[in-house]
Amino acid sequence: MDRPRFTRSFTQQLPIPEEAIEAATRVMRSGRLHRYNVAPGEESEASALEREFAAWQGSRHCLAVASGGQAMQIVLRAAGVRPGDRVLTNAFTLAPVPGAIAGVGAEPVLVEINEDLVIDLDDLAAKARASGARVLLLSLMRGHLPDMDRLMAVAAGMGLKVIEDCAHTMGASWAGRRSGSFGLAGCFSTQTYKHMNSGEGGLLVTDDAELIARATILSGSYMLYAGHGAGPGAEAFEDVRLDTPNLSARMDNLRAALLRPQLRDIDGAVAAWNERHDRVAAYLAGHNAIRLPRRPRDEAYVGSSIQFLVPGLSESGARGFLADCSARGVELKWFGAAEPVGFTSAHRSWRYVAPQSLPRTDRILSGLFDMRLPLTFTLEDCDLISGHILDAATALDLGAAA
Repeated sequence: MDRPRFTRSFTQQLPIPEEAIEAATRVMRSGRLHRYNVAPGEESEASALEREFAAWQGSRHCLAVASGGQAMQIVLRAAGVRPGDRVLTNAFTLAPVPGAIAGVGAEPVLVEINEDLVIDLDDLAAKARASGARVLLLSLMRGHLPDMDRLMAVAAGMGLKVIEDCAHTMGASWAGRRSGSFGLAGCFSTQTYKHMNSGEGGLLVTDDAELIARATILSGSYMLYAGHGAGPGAEAFEDVRLDTPNLSARMDNLRAALLRPQLRDIDGAVAAWNERHDRVAAYLAGHNAIRLPRRPRDEAYVGSSIQFLVPGLSESGARGFLADCSARGVELKWFGAAEPVGFTSAHRSWRYVAPQSLPRTDRILSGLFDMRLPLTFTLEDCDLISGHILDAATALDLGAAA
């Protein structure tokens, strides 16, 4: 079929809501952008965001910080990770996750994934036993949740503290329980390409009062920790306020003002992403060379991107497929490349991580493709994109690779 070339941007986000623009304008007119610079009796935008996000998430505590990466580093420090400690994480993730581990001086121990793009729980147990690691920074990469009940059982059996990287799972859940509420803490990102957009930003949630007290001081609260909308009582800070370093990783009121109206609309955005994801997935599932990761019944996901595999595809075949899709206006990312491209990288290019043998992950990544699905796309856009992908697969005879 002769289809028109797709011409829309895969990186164009929806405009910031008018309500958020008005709130940000009020902050700018006040001049009080710093989260602790408030008038008497006034609640800062950052404090209000923490209160509202904690309520939405169902967590006792929330801390707003400068980025999702900072959220992970702060939680690792607050959880007691020290230089030289080993910390487990998925081999399939993005650079900020092992970067957070390296950032606190710890050593990432990479765990294999399976064909559904989630952490391999048998390898997790084996690596935990062999490494002596006591913390798992679980990356819910590209919004794929493992069996969280079984994962938490394995973690309990191995004595692991679980910290969830929820950069791609804001609004997702397992068996009705929100992502980010299973482990010791959950870390979220509000970077432009995540589910709420403040350019950069991060949120961390927990029910642990001591952990959030340490995290709050680490974020740079000085002695102004009472100005947090979802923090613990003053008693939680008594033993940590003087011996915890200030890392100056606060979120400011301007970004918080942008985020609060988006939080009120997040459930509708999740439904819209999933409508687009499922539309594309239904097309791709019809090609005999393409395999989609399995979505378990207990998983409620956020389909802001889609991943698919072409098992057994050669490097030249993958590059040809990418080039053909690009010529049609379809921007795919490939995790099998030897060098990082844009935001996409794989463990072989993280030279700050000791090289590790991950044959199963490498085999999966060699045929793994990834595509953003911004809400600026219509359902008709999704149909056109899907048709182009299938045409490219047919033109390169990818069926022969299946």
